[in-house]
Amino acid sequence: MDKVKIGTCWLDGCSGCHMSLLDIDEAIVAVLGKADIVFGPLVDAQEWPEGVDVAVIEGAISSQDDLELAQTARARSKIVVALGDCAVTGNVPSMRNGIPTAKLLERVYVEGATADPQVPTDGVPALLKQAGPLQSAIKVDIHVPGCPPKPEGILFVLGELLEGRVPDLGSKLRFG
Repeated sequence: MDKVKIGTCWLDGCSGCHMSLLDIDEAIVAVLGKADIVFGPLVDAQEWPEGVDVAVIEGAISSQDDLELAQTARARSKIVVALGDCAVTGNVPSMRNGIPTAKLLERVYVEGATADPQVPTDGVPALLKQAGPLQSAIKVDIHVPGCPPKPEGILFVLGELLEGRVPDLGSKLRFG
C-alpha cells in the first residue's frame, strides 16, 4: 500500500503550530511509517506537489503569496486541514484589518524606522487589504483550533486521517 502524502506550510503566523506538530516527539516515527511529508519547512521541495493526500496549513491569508500558496495547496490536495487559530479564525494577523494597508506600512517602515525610512518593495509580498482565515480563500475540510493546538490533538487528527477516518474533534480540541 502506498504511503499517505502530507504537505505542510505556514502562511501569516508565528510557526507555533509547526512547533506543536514537532512536539508529537517520537510519535512522528509512527506517522512516518504510514506517511511521507512531501512539502513543508523541513522538506527540500520548492513547489507544492500534485497528488497530496493531506494539506496541513497554519496561518492566516495576509499576502498575495499566502493566497497563491493556499490556492495551489487546495488544488493539489485531497484534504485541507486548517491548523491553529490563525488558520481557523484569522486570529492575531487579522488584528491589522482596521488599519488601511498603506497607512500600516507607512507607520512601520517610515515613521518607525531609525535608518533608511521607506516601504520595502523588493522581495516583499504584496499585502492583501484584509488578513483572514484560510476558509476565506479556499475550501477547508477540517478545522483544528488552538494557539497552538496541543501536540496530542494534532497527533489525533493525523492518526485518524492516516486510518482513513474523518476526525471527530468534539471534546479533543479548543480555541486559544
